[in-house]
Parts: sequence; C-alpha cells; structure tokens
Amino acid sequence: MLVKILFIILIMSTNALAMDRWTALAMMESGGDDRAIGRAGEVSRYQIRPDLWLGGNPLDRCAALANAQRIMFSRVTTFERTHGRPPDDFEFYVLWNAPAQINHPHRAVAERARRFMNLVVLTDSNRST
Repeated sequence: MLVKILFIILIMSTNALAMDRWTALAMMESGGDDRAIGRAGEVSRYQIRPDLWLGGNPLDRCAALANAQRIMFSRVTTFERTHGRPPDDFEFYVLWNAPAQINHPHRAVAERARRFMNLVVLTDSNRST
C-alpha cells in the first residue's frame, strides 16, 4: 500500500513540474525574465530578435507571447506542410532557435532542444502554437 501511495505522489509531482511549450521556451531563453536583453539585442522572455519583433512593449509578457506565437505560426505551418504532421517538442524548439537547421540541427541546438523537451509534457491542450 505504501508503495502505491509513493508511486502516486511521484507521478503527481512529475506532472506538476511539467510546463507548456511557451513557459518552457521562456525558461530556456531567458529564465522567464521579461527584462532580458540578449547579446544580439534580443528582447523579452522569449529573446526575440529586434528584426522579428512585431510591436508592443517587450516587458509585457502578453505582447511577448503574441510576438512569439506570430513568429512560430508561420514556421509551424511550413513544417506541417512539408512534413505532413505537427512538430514534436524537439522540432518545435529547433524551429524557434534555428529554423534553417530543422532537418539537421547542430549539436548545440540539438542539446538545447533535448533540454526543452525535458521541460515539456505535451497534452492536447497545449499543442497550439
């Protein structure tokens, strides 16, 4: 009986630590810091390059999310058209970080994508981009 209880607690705690893709992406890119500015001038919790920033205050997490989703919408759409399926978590991160490397990501990008995968547990409710 004790083993069953411990198993249930373990499963529940694992699920509680899982993140949706956008939360995991923010953690990977900036640690969730809305004020982060990258070496190349990337802004917001998602570290979006200035040339891709559509508008709004990068310190506003809602504006940052809208910008990130807009960027990924076209990338995911192209991926789905090309591959006939939605990207998995690994591919989602590669599409974010290095879209030109989607079919053959460099080692550093692949390592970050694996870390991203570990942060995310996909459910039907968080598959949207």
